[in-house]
Amino acid sequence: MSDLRIVNIGTIATGDVADPIAAGDTIVVRDGTIAFVGEAVDADGSGISAEIDAAGATVSPGLCDDHTHPVIGDFTPRQLQVGFIDSYLHGGTTTMISAGEPHTPGRPTDPAGVKALAILAHRSFENLRPSGVKVHAGAVLLEPGLTEADFQEMAAAGVDLVGEIGISGVKDAEVAAEMTRWAQACGMRVMVHTGGASIPGSGIVGADFVVRVRPDVAGHVNGGPTALPLDHVERILDETTARVEIVHNGNVKAAGEVAALVARRGELDRLVVGTDSPAGSGVQPLGMLRAVSWVASLGGVDAGLAVAAATGNVAALHGLNVGVVAAGREADLLVIDAPLGSQAADALGALAIGDTPAVASAVIDGAVRFTKSRNTPPPVRPVSFSG
Repeated sequence: MSDLRIVNIGTIATGDVADPIAAGDTIVVRDGTIAFVGEAVDADGSGISAEIDAAGATVSPGLCDDHTHPVIGDFTPRQLQVGFIDSYLHGGTTTMISAGEPHTPGRPTDPAGVKALAILAHRSFENLRPSGVKVHAGAVLLEPGLTEADFQEMAAAGVDLVGEIGISGVKDAEVAAEMTRWAQACGMRVMVHTGGASIPGSGIVGADFVVRVRPDVAGHVNGGPTALPLDHVERILDETTARVEIVHNGNVKAAGEVAALVARRGELDRLVVGTDSPAGSGVQPLGMLRAVSWVASLGGVDAGLAVAAATGNVAALHGLNVGVVAAGREADLLVIDAPLGSQAADALGALAIGDTPAVASAVIDGAVRFTKSRNTPPPVRPVSFSG
């Protein structure tokens, strides 16, 4: 946990869908937690030597990827790639949520095995934060034979996620609904796979299934990789309380259409963003930034609200103390700007026209993780770090 000042901020994108832009030009972090957000004249930065001079750039929360498929450690057998989580950090992702570990070689499908895998993955990433990234893993994949006692046992061990229903053995809506009630009673968040088949063993899932199961989130409604019809998305919004998720590993046009639909309905608090990676389309270090740009540029959503869909909304779904720039929140922050050569004047302007912003610096728990992204173009402004 670290202390830090960020000064000369041009815009503070809060990640709060109810109040997306904060007044002020200074953020003070103490012991890894945001202590102050506001004007420099009111800030107490005494005793802090570490400082980022944002030089007029934008500060936002670190991105929270609602849909990833880790295994164990910073390696993906899906793409045989080491260090993919570190690459995501360089694309602005500071929190990752598992939607299941289906790519685990030899993944067990019996009740004892799926319980053991979920507990192992959860406990492993409790002890390991690759490059500082907070990976919430151990999303149990539903298989026939699981009982209510099994969910209680997993919850007691810390497991609080159910991986996307539809990519594992349970495909009957009645069985899935019963297991979902057991999981939710234990405090677990439940995701349903929607759209077309993504991997061998998955199937096509539409609104009827989601309405019957009543999960906490309808995964990748814009496609994983093929999208739901828009009227199915509307039914999910009408007939359930589930969040709807758009992902980078999906249909780009549908991502814009879903974002526009949710905005028209005044329900942007129900929109969350993920990548659905690693996947057949590969490892996508800039996937979150690109998906946010689709929400803004194709969905016509204000860029500050688009950022909130990928930060504060995801944090709210999972009960995490990240994703919002406000006093008392964990200091997971980005300094972002228009990329060099963009027609936009700043990071939010870049998102609005569909450009991927430059990540000038990433901070986790107040500790500066890097001051130059290896995966984005450089920022327009001369952001600097001292201390």
